[in-house]
Amino acid sequence: MSSYDVCVLGSFMKDLVASAERRPLPGETLHGTGFAEFLGGKGVNQAIAAARMGARTAIVGTIGEDRYGEEFLELLEADGVDSSWVVRHPSLGTGVGLPLVLPDGGNSIIIVSRANAAITSADVEAAAEVLTASSVLSVQLELPVEASRAALQLASTAGVTTILTPAPVGPVDRLLASYVDILVPNEVEAAALTGLDCDDESQVPVIARKLADEWDLRGCVVTLGSRGAFVVDRSGRTAGEVWIEPHRVATVDTVGAGDAFCGSLAASLAAGADLVGAVRLANAAGALSTTVNGAADSAPDRATALALLDGAAFPVGPPTS
Repeated sequence: MSSYDVCVLGSFMKDLVASAERRPLPGETLHGTGFAEFLGGKGVNQAIAAARMGARTAIVGTIGEDRYGEEFLELLEADGVDSSWVVRHPSLGTGVGLPLVLPDGGNSIIIVSRANAAITSADVEAAAEVLTASSVLSVQLELPVEASRAALQLASTAGVTTILTPAPVGPVDRLLASYVDILVPNEVEAAALTGLDCDDESQVPVIARKLADEWDLRGCVVTLGSRGAFVVDRSGRTAGEVWIEPHRVATVDTVGAGDAFCGSLAASLAAGADLVGAVRLANAAGALSTTVNGAADSAPDRATALALLDGAAFPVGPPTS
């Protein structure tokens, strides 16, 4: 039996969130409509989401010896995430994210990595104990590629199921890709990785199959926001292709929705769910996260996600996932 259900290698970002009626034009100073501070970063968001779905969760990453770092450690402790393998950098501050949120909940984000960029392969190897003792490892691309590749290789070699969120998207190291079992790109990332356009819904299955073929994946899940998600499952248990319909909820902020999806996905897979079933629950978790402001704090618990999946009534807005 694995010591942990889910381990996340990922980033810590203190989100300093501005709201505005629109994005500023080049050179323009624009009055905002609101400001808030939240704890986020794809790694933290996914770890909190997995823990709230009932998974025994650990996280590996780097923070600064500053106030933001302390806030993260307090958050992880409150949600029961093991932070024993989080390194504190003596001179670089904790990473920051600068999201701009629009009235429809859409967002653009600038990230400044700071301590996140200092994690090394040696740091990852020092955490081999937890990376190889988990059922599922979830990785994103906000950390240096050498660290991500080392973690995926250690986990894959040990038989751990590996999930990659290819964000921020860019050229992907082919060796890194060879250690990925399940790829979870959103529509922008999927288009960038294949050169095909997700706006044409008929192309989405083509894109997912292309990624599954080129990466030799057990599964590919393309998340499509208001259009739901598309799953290519080649795991051998429930092999097939399935459209997952979106849920209608009252969206206020989409920051962290993809991470709530991925954290929930990892937790469900670790609990023994098949890929399609895990995506269905993750889709509900991602939708619910858009009804709450912030990133890590917006992840729902398992009972609430199951209730939405089972048809419970929630405030309705435009469809989203």
